[in-house]
Amino acid sequence: MIDFQTDPLKYRHWKIEYDGPVATLIMDVDENGGLFEGYELKLNSYDLGVDIELNDVVQRMRFEHPEVKVVVMKSGKDKVFCAGANIRMLGGAQHSHKVNFCKFTNETRNTFEAAEADSGQNYIAAVKGACAGGGYELALACNHIMLTDDSTSAVGLPEVPLLAVLPGTGGLTRITDKRKVRRDLADIFCSIEEGIKGKRAKEWRLVDEVIPNSKFDETVIARAKEFASNSKKPDIASGITFGPLNRTITENAVSYDLIEVELDRAGRKATITLRGPSDDAPTDMAAFQAQGDQAYMLKLARELEDTILHLRSNENELGLWIFKTQGDPEKFVAHEALLADNVDHWLANEVQQFWKRTLKRVDVTSRSLAAFVEHGSCFVGVLAELLFAVDRTYMMEDEFDDDTRPMATITLTDANFGCYPMGNDITRLQMRFLADPAHVESLKSSIGDALEAEAANELGLVTVILDDIDWEDEVRIFIEERVSFSPDAMTGMEANLRFAGPETMETRIFGRLTAWQNWIFNRPNAVGENGALQRYGTGVRGEYNMERV
Repeated sequence: MIDFQTDPLKYRHWKIEYDGPVATLIMDVDENGGLFEGYELKLNSYDLGVDIELNDVVQRMRFEHPEVKVVVMKSGKDKVFCAGANIRMLGGAQHSHKVNFCKFTNETRNTFEAAEADSGQNYIAAVKGACAGGGYELALACNHIMLTDDSTSAVGLPEVPLLAVLPGTGGLTRITDKRKVRRDLADIFCSIEEGIKGKRAKEWRLVDEVIPNSKFDETVIARAKEFASNSKKPDIASGITFGPLNRTITENAVSYDLIEVELDRAGRKATITLRGPSDDAPTDMAAFQAQGDQAYMLKLARELEDTILHLRSNENELGLWIFKTQGDPEKFVAHEALLADNVDHWLANEVQQFWKRTLKRVDVTSRSLAAFVEHGSCFVGVLAELLFAVDRTYMMEDEFDDDTRPMATITLTDANFGCYPMGNDITRLQMRFLADPAHVESLKSSIGDALEAEAANELGLVTVILDDIDWEDEVRIFIEERVSFSPDAMTGMEANLRFAGPETMETRIFGRLTAWQNWIFNRPNAVGENGALQRYGTGVRGEYNMERV
């Protein structure tokens, strides 16, 4: 089982030094610390285990060390920044693991790339030595890249000539869309094995600064202090500590304090039930912060993120996820309102940003997604976002025999109108009603209303409403049909339908990952017995089928 939970005492690959507003994040990969057997993580190369730690670092930096304004990412190895994803790992991994690995590393890069805008934390890549493939992609996701000018330091994306695959963590998209490298120069850059050094790297916009080796370390320190002094982020005295999640895994279930996941392997589906708050909302943000990682809105986000990551990597044949909620809608409204009313408080902002990132994980998950709005549910505000993220929504209409739970309702809040944009920078409601922007505006008049099935259906907030007579049969038919379709066709169809509207760098990265990298990772030119990934390091070039398709 792949476990996405970790903590600083368990880190094997990253070290962190804190100095007031500046943190130094040191990549020092343990060669013998691979997630699986059969490869060594030489030259600061990484596998999923290295990135699980990095994801944890980035999350904790925001919550446990909000005083940090600048993060300097550098290598703990001599003459190498990072050699990228470990080739032996990729060569031996199953196709599903390779694609899940690329998706998770993309999400992690996106998280620290957005840290300046979301949390006021500016990432600097201090590159000494070889910086290739996924190593350069680590640097690309930083806000500022500094390269030392010596004979061994270069940046490169050599995946095409060496491995017959593409940079899997958005490298091609970031050099064109983010760094705006000229197309013909990018073509050269991505076609050579040795990378680009020194002044040429800066002239081509591949890095921001090139510094003589003798002055590199002092210049990095000076730049970090400069960025910290220019930061508009307020000084924050202390953060909160993340403890381990209370999770139990059995053969047919994954249980948390606030989430229950039912695993139906015969039916190839997982049912994820999120529970509403049992206690009243804290009176203010001081009381919220005093609750630490047990504060309801934060705890639920952490558990949902872990649920998503666990199911993605450990339950690949459960192709349908069904989201449900149960709880008191009014209590949930109060918990969410505390964050909304204190958006200028650093912790309220961080919890909202955490929810934004977690919902984006739902959007790009390669599973069929459905939501059932049953009696007793609390699809309110941010939880209602799940209804607009899934592929279909079914809602109970009127009373059901022997069901004494409160009537099924959906409640919109201000949070549904801008707090949690998708990767395409519009809200899920805006994407849902792309043909009718005026309707989205009109929905604001329903904020706070507990909408029962007929009203929710008239407003277009659900797919199907069903009464007691039809519910069981219609839901059963939907489930049986959905899990019978080809998973490949479902992945392609759902990814196409979920991201209507404008394109952004983020949607292009994930779209290209879903389509091009998914295809290339299946092709014999890359992964066949005589393909480039299998022959890497042998001195023998891969054998290619030269037919263009």
